[in-house]
Amino acid sequence: MANTKAQAPAVTSRRWAALFFIGLGQLMIILDATVVNIALPSLQRDLGISDGDRQWILTGYTLAFGSLLLLGGRIADYTGRKRAFLVGLLGFTAASALGGAATNFEMLLSARVLQGAFGALLGPSALSLLTVTFTQPRDRAKAFGIWGAISAAGGAVGLLAGGALTDYLDWRWCLYVNIPMALIAAIGGYAVLAESRRAGKARFDIAGVLLVTGGLVAIVYATSQAESAGWGSAKATGLLAAGAVLLAAFALVESRVRQPLLPLRVIADRTRAGAYLSVGLAVIGMFGAFLFMTYYLQIVKGYSPIRTGVAFLPMVTAVLISAGGLATRLLPKLPPRTLIVPGMLISCCGMLWMLTLDTGTGYAGGVLVAQLLLGFGAGMIMPVALNYATHGIDRGDSGVASASFNTAQQIGSSIGTALLNTIATSATVDYLASHGSGPAIARQAMVEGFGAASVWAAGIIAAGALIIAVLMNAPRPGHHDAAEGTESTEPLLVPA
Repeated sequence: MANTKAQAPAVTSRRWAALFFIGLGQLMIILDATVVNIALPSLQRDLGISDGDRQWILTGYTLAFGSLLLLGGRIADYTGRKRAFLVGLLGFTAASALGGAATNFEMLLSARVLQGAFGALLGPSALSLLTVTFTQPRDRAKAFGIWGAISAAGGAVGLLAGGALTDYLDWRWCLYVNIPMALIAAIGGYAVLAESRRAGKARFDIAGVLLVTGGLVAIVYATSQAESAGWGSAKATGLLAAGAVLLAAFALVESRVRQPLLPLRVIADRTRAGAYLSVGLAVIGMFGAFLFMTYYLQIVKGYSPIRTGVAFLPMVTAVLISAGGLATRLLPKLPPRTLIVPGMLISCCGMLWMLTLDTGTGYAGGVLVAQLLLGFGAGMIMPVALNYATHGIDRGDSGVASASFNTAQQIGSSIGTALLNTIATSATVDYLASHGSGPAIARQAMVEGFGAASVWAAGIIAAGALIIAVLMNAPRPGHHDAAEGTESTEPLLVPA
């Protein structure tokens, strides 16, 4: 063990190589949240999955990921961030191989849940490694700009990759593709990353894990069941009430245990809380749009998977321009809410543009406009929220602060997918009930469902923008702002 600044990874010449391998691990996580989306029609037919169960291929991953992220962050803090990163990579690889070999719905769902569980270890360890590696203001701004572009664009890249793999190989390669990426990241990470961990003996809050996981599962399951049972049914309301009680109990436990899963001091800061909230609300729209646009292009417009993937390229471009060209330059100069709030409002406009879609709407006047608005908005949100997710945090809490960011992202995705899919399906069923049947009517019914869900998504994002405008009160970053990196006295474990 050493405690010298000269050995800290932030000042070594290998930090940019470290960013590459850490970023590769993060790209895997983001890709897996969407790469399967575009393959859903194919794998659903292949494995005989029902329409009611297909959403669990997505939410099984994001829910396991989101509910276990806080535990993953604490494990990374106390057992070593490099070690947690490497274990997460290898476990993620094994789960991806299992999913690619799946022969039925249950096997695929189990693999997706395992992917989420290991992703919960990989995600916070990756972001906390980035936090302790880049501590100088200028380098930190660049690193977080790159990281934000990866996080924001990775979902759309996943849709493109999913289309190519499904068309030219098989949907199973949407999972197998993780194997070479993980091996490269693991080998490179082992070679260039320096170990760091929080001093002291680890005590893991198992009660907190069970309460938060149970609460989140209950809420997401209730949302998914509302379409068939009804929002006012005893099943849906009972599950929602149980979820709320479990989450309230989780908050109570966290305020009393010696080493909580989520120290309340992490979310007590208004700026950090605003960063988490902005991401959680923004991804509701983003991931809903990914799902709706995929089915709209393939089912309504008759696009092939690869053509669908190519159709998402403008969104990738918009994210890269916004995150890398605009947000990164303005991040050190402006208060965070002056970037996040406009980004959320632009994303809101993207969701509202979905209302213009019809069965005969052209790509340029419909999906393209929505993509550009959503992509540009996301690019303004992600780098800023990533940077301020660890705003003023002690390095010993960097793992759990990073996990809180990823938790907001994954839980927002889980709840958003379940909620918006339920709203869309209900609206589609209502349209069919009043307009009859037939292929043309079925396609129009699907579009009506997407439009109804988009209105809800836009409303949620707009409300979030208003909350962030009031809540997030950090001023313009100063020369010595803690958000841009202050030296920590925490000992770092470095290679001999």
